[in-house]
Amino acid sequence: MAYDLEEQEQLDEFKAWWKLHGQKVVTLVTVLVVAYLGYQGWHYYQTQQSLKASTQYENLVKLDIADAKNLKAIQSLSGELMDKYSSTPYAGRAALTAAKANFQAKEFKSAKSQLEWAAGHAKEDAIQAMALLELASLQVEEKDYAGALKTLAEKHTTGFDGLFADLKGDVLVAQGKTAEAKAAYKEALEKLDAQGHLIKFTQHKLEALGN
Repeated sequence: MAYDLEEQEQLDEFKAWWKLHGQKVVTLVTVLVVAYLGYQGWHYYQTQQSLKASTQYENLVKLDIADAKNLKAIQSLSGELMDKYSSTPYAGRAALTAAKANFQAKEFKSAKSQLEWAAGHAKEDAIQAMALLELASLQVEEKDYAGALKTLAEKHTTGFDGLFADLKGDVLVAQGKTAEAKAAYKEALEKLDAQGHLIKFTQHKLEALGN
C-alpha cells in the first residue's frame, strides 16, 4: 500500500516517537492491567471471605451462650472467625459473643483477651465501642480502676459518649473521687439519649452524691 508524502511523514514521526517512548507505554499499560486484575482479584477474595464469615457467624449466633455445653463450640467458631476472617465485620462481633460466653463461664482471662482483641481489631465502630465498655466493666469487677479509666479514655465513636461518661462516673465513685464522679455523671446526662431509660439511673446516681 502506497502512502502520500504527508502520511509517510506522519508514519515516520510515529515510528520515531515510538522508538523513544514505546517501551514506557508498554510498561505503563502492563502496570495498569496488572493493577486492575489485582484489584478485581482482591475484591473477589474479600467477597468470598465475607460470605464464608457470614455463614460461620450464623452458626455461632444460633448457639445459646447461657448454656455451658455450648462454650467449646462458641470458642472454636469465634476463634476461627477472629483468625481466618479478621478483615470482616463478623470477627469483631464473634469476639464479643465469645467474651460474653466466657464471662458467664467465669473464664475471665479469656473474656478479657477477646474484648481487647475486639477493641483493637473490630471493623465496626459500634462493636469497638461496646468492646471497650465491656472491657472497662470487667476491669471494674477486678478493681482495676486505673485500667478501667484508661480503657474509657480510648478513642471511640461519639454515639457512645454518654455511656462512657456514665461508667467513668461509676469508676470514680469506687475510687472515692466524688467531685470528679459528679462531673462525669453530668457529662453523661448531657450526652445520653433524653428519651432512654438509662438517663434516669444516671440522674439517680448523681443525686445520691449530694450537692
